[in-house]
Amino acid sequence: MTAPVSIAQTQHPAGLSSGMTFLMAAACGLIAANLYYTQPLAGPIALDIGLPAEATGLIVTLTQIGYGIGLLLLVPLGDLLENRRLIVTMIGLVTLALIAAGLSTTPGPFLTASLAIGLGAVAVQMIVPFAANLAPDAARGRVVGNVTSGLMVGIMMARPISGLIAGLSSWHAVFYVSAVVMVGLGSLLWVQLPTRRPAAWMTYGQLIKSMGKLLATQPVLQRRAAYQACQFAAFSLFWTVTPLYLAGPRFGLGHNGIALFALAGVAGAIASPIAGRLADKGLIRPATAFGLVGVGAAFLMTQVATEGSTTALTLLTLAAILLDFGVTMTLVTGQRSIYELGAELRSRLNGLFMAIFFTGGAIGSALGAWAFASGGWWLASMIGLALPATAFAIFLTEKIDQERALKH
Repeated sequence: MTAPVSIAQTQHPAGLSSGMTFLMAAACGLIAANLYYTQPLAGPIALDIGLPAEATGLIVTLTQIGYGIGLLLLVPLGDLLENRRLIVTMIGLVTLALIAAGLSTTPGPFLTASLAIGLGAVAVQMIVPFAANLAPDAARGRVVGNVTSGLMVGIMMARPISGLIAGLSSWHAVFYVSAVVMVGLGSLLWVQLPTRRPAAWMTYGQLIKSMGKLLATQPVLQRRAAYQACQFAAFSLFWTVTPLYLAGPRFGLGHNGIALFALAGVAGAIASPIAGRLADKGLIRPATAFGLVGVGAAFLMTQVATEGSTTALTLLTLAAILLDFGVTMTLVTGQRSIYELGAELRSRLNGLFMAIFFTGGAIGSALGAWAFASGGWWLASMIGLALPATAFAIFLTEKIDQERALKH
């Protein structure tokens, strides 16, 4: 077995260059977008491939299930295998799955391809800890923040882009265009990324088994995952419900108007580099508090004006920006915190953190759909407010736990 190399062979002497950081951020956005392209197209795709209307949700759900499985079973491999080869291999899997989805004309092949797209897209969560490992300690938060900004932009831009491409051509073209982009991206990353072989000596079984111990013994991971699960649940609730709310009789917006509203939320991605810099300055706790309070305030803002008014629409748009800002703020500070638990653990820690974070999002989407159907925007927004409020209540006990630990 080749001796492990813990420092990237082509790493810039002072850490990651700005060009390399930008490349990794762009890669995160482009790969993550594959998880969300089908969301606005699920109806037309189901009709075209002959999927029953009651099973349309499987188009999105199977992609998300694949991603969740990958977070737990594939992302930890970053602590065991050479990182560049692993990332490019996963991009190869995404590419094949995208082509298969585009070629599909019946439900079985398409749904299988959807699952594989989710599995391969976990390359995103291999890139973020890879960047953290390459970054010097003093700039780790900034690097993680910059790379995460690409991820958030990709998530927010995917829906309007897929709608635009499908409108100009067909839903098949969305998958083909993304496959071409993935081929170019994989080739570029293979040439540009440094090699990094972790100094880990264990079997795959031992690697996966160790994750349970990490979750049970690392209070920082437990707390940060709990905060972000609540935050992402609120985020998912908001973005599940607002298109329905805006298309309803109160606002009556069409497809283009809702797409423009979604684009406004991208502005919240500027929180990533800000959060990273605050973390590097030792301000993780106040940055976290701001992120949690910001998400709660975003939901409260939407209750100020009369529904359907111009003022209400303006406040809802500002709320979208503030909510995305707050969620991104706690995501970056959370990752910065867990990465400090050990360089040799970062991929496993990130897999656990993101799996819990992702589960919160799935719960938030389900809650949002139920709440809006049961009690309209008021009930949905009150549940949205309760989620960051719960995280903030847990956050307030953080200092108490730290003081107790010091006493012992």
